[in-house]
Amino acid sequence: MLLGVLSDTHGMIEPARKAVRVLQDRNVKHVIHCGDIGSPGIVPLFEPFDAHFVLGNCDNAITMPLAIASAGQTCHGRMGELQLEGCKIAFLHGDGPMAIERLLQEGQWDLICHGHTHVAGVRSIGDVVVVNPGALTRCRRPSLAVIRVPELQVAAIAL
Repeated sequence: MLLGVLSDTHGMIEPARKAVRVLQDRNVKHVIHCGDIGSPGIVPLFEPFDAHFVLGNCDNAITMPLAIASAGQTCHGRMGELQLEGCKIAFLHGDGPMAIERLLQEGQWDLICHGHTHVAGVRSIGDVVVVNPGALTRCRRPSLAVIRVPELQVAAIAL
């Protein structure tokens, strides 16, 4: 099963549309948006997927959850969790300096996804895979990640 992970769309429709096309071409069914969505207009683009959103430091905590609910998608607030194919996944924007460290210390996650830095990266810390898909906007190299679950094989995709 393929999971798409992206972050930091900052309300920019065209980069988000491009990301949706890439995810559809790869037959992704589930998507995690790691925050800084930026505009309610971004949310309906993800209707083809079972999409899960968390709020970033640039997201309005009132209007964005309403837009996500109106689109029939799931808003998890500042931190979300999912279980797919037996894999325990935590996701957040990552702007709180200790939030990722706290999740690692909990020891209950197989995969932690976050954005905020606009820099793509994958690292393994013990048995946990930590993925930052990069950003779709306000960066030199727009990117997203596609993760094969439960294997946790991560493909970084430049847009």
